[in-house]
Amino acid sequence: MELKGKHVAVLAENLYEDLELWYPVLRFREAGAEVSIVGAGAHSYSSKHGYEAHADKNADRVGAADFDAVIIPGGYAPDRMRRHKPMVDLVRDAFEQGKVVAAICHGGWMLVSANILRGKKVTGYIAIKDDLVNAGAAYEDSEVVRDGNLITSRKPADLPAFCRAILQALTEVKARAGKTAAA
Repeated sequence: MELKGKHVAVLAENLYEDLELWYPVLRFREAGAEVSIVGAGAHSYSSKHGYEAHADKNADRVGAADFDAVIIPGGYAPDRMRRHKPMVDLVRDAFEQGKVVAAICHGGWMLVSANILRGKKVTGYIAIKDDLVNAGAAYEDSEVVRDGNLITSRKPADLPAFCRAILQALTEVKARAGKTAAA
């Protein structure tokens, strides 16, 4: 499996967008990654449409070194996530360690709060465009934008491109690690 040995965190809080959490969870589990749903403190989170997600881990008890990627789904959850310092720290630390950090839709709010957007190219849901730009990012209206280890998308319809970009980034990291070990 293409992501065997990789550990992916998908962040959760109440009012997450169903598809933006579950599509990556299932897609990366299918690819062989260990996927953990990381919550802000509660065990269970309700989506915008009432679907429950149960956290495997608490943001207070994990760190960026535990993961190869951190994925931030949208909905209204990111507005709640960014009020929880350990979640913001996880995103910032993962980014600074060169891990894949991916946000879709309103997930860009977490990138703003983590203060990692200055000089970066990103996309996100059009309603948060001003927030992204005011945080120092260059906004592009594209289904997926990748700038180094930062991957962003706009909405649920972009999920296939979003997940392909994350998969590619994780595969590149694995390929570089293999080349280093062989040297």
